[in-house]
Amino acid sequence: MSALERIKAIEEEMARTQVNKATNRHLGVLRARIAKLRQQEQDRVTRGQGQRGDGYTVRKDGDSTVVLLGLPSVGKSTLLNHLTNSKSKVGAYDFTTLTVIPGILKYGGANIQVLDIPGIIRGASHGKGLGKRILSATRSADLILVVTDVFNPKMRNMLLNEIRAIGLRPDENPPNVIIEKRASGGIFITDMVGMTQMEHEGIKDILREYRYHNSRVVIKEDISYDQFVDTLLKNTVYIPTLTVLNKIDMVDKEYVEELEKSLDHYVIPISADTDVNLERLKKEIFEHLDLIRIYMKPRREKADMEEPMIVRNGSTVGDIARMVHGDLRKRLRYSRIWGKSVKFGGQKVKAKHVPMDEDILTFYA
Repeated sequence: MSALERIKAIEEEMARTQVNKATNRHLGVLRARIAKLRQQEQDRVTRGQGQRGDGYTVRKDGDSTVVLLGLPSVGKSTLLNHLTNSKSKVGAYDFTTLTVIPGILKYGGANIQVLDIPGIIRGASHGKGLGKRILSATRSADLILVVTDVFNPKMRNMLLNEIRAIGLRPDENPPNVIIEKRASGGIFITDMVGMTQMEHEGIKDILREYRYHNSRVVIKEDISYDQFVDTLLKNTVYIPTLTVLNKIDMVDKEYVEELEKSLDHYVIPISADTDVNLERLKKEIFEHLDLIRIYMKPRREKADMEEPMIVRNGSTVGDIARMVHGDLRKRLRYSRIWGKSVKFGGQKVKAKHVPMDEDILTFYA
């Protein structure tokens, strides 16, 4: 029996199982088994694509990468062109884009790579349409821009379910759980929160399913069996999303306002074709990527306020020194900072100091 056939058999068993507190553990183990089989199948497909060379891969460029995810003909190519001055082919019919088209959005001193991937249809994660080949491009993104339109405003959940099926967790954080393999001693579980969604025996069943027969587990937050399995799957990717509602130029303002109220998620109403709200979208993309600008000041010279260094919010002075040059981090004695992260201008800081947006930084090596 193939992995896909085994998955189907388990799904049929789950469909026959009544969901209640007594069956929660059993269903959790079955979902863990499905996740393991899907991972095995994905690994097999990936190996095959590597041999044939028909997978979609794009070299990462710029300070961050944004992927446009949407149905065919939702306006992604037009949006890419208007955000980045790219030359992606545009047409009023399905599957205009048949490969991954990159462009660069320049905003706030940052160069943000934007990728237009072919339109996604229901079942893409299982191989329908251009399937897993194109969805794989989303795994390297720093932000997924979900593109819907006024004619299909509620397709966001379907699109997010497709990327969940390939191991992405949109708008989620990694579970606060520690799992360590040991040489012996069996399975030892420390519950620091008083779990309500999982049982110790259910955790042990899942660990044995993944051959963690000797392990130490520390649960630091109340999570589900699915989230626990995500910590065991080494390729789970946690990624933020931002959703736009395109083609608002085709309907009246009142319709758009009522549509926004009816949706259960935040959207930015735009018209890619007429540039409505695109400046607001650029600003929110920058904010969602959580980037900050650091201005470099050579010793005894003026700061370069024209071209900031773009780094992730939360990066330390040591991280920034390493980005400039690996040897600089090794030779760094201290730094001086002017800006919001210090009490006074020119304050002396250590490598572990965390700068804030628009700080000015001087290294002393």
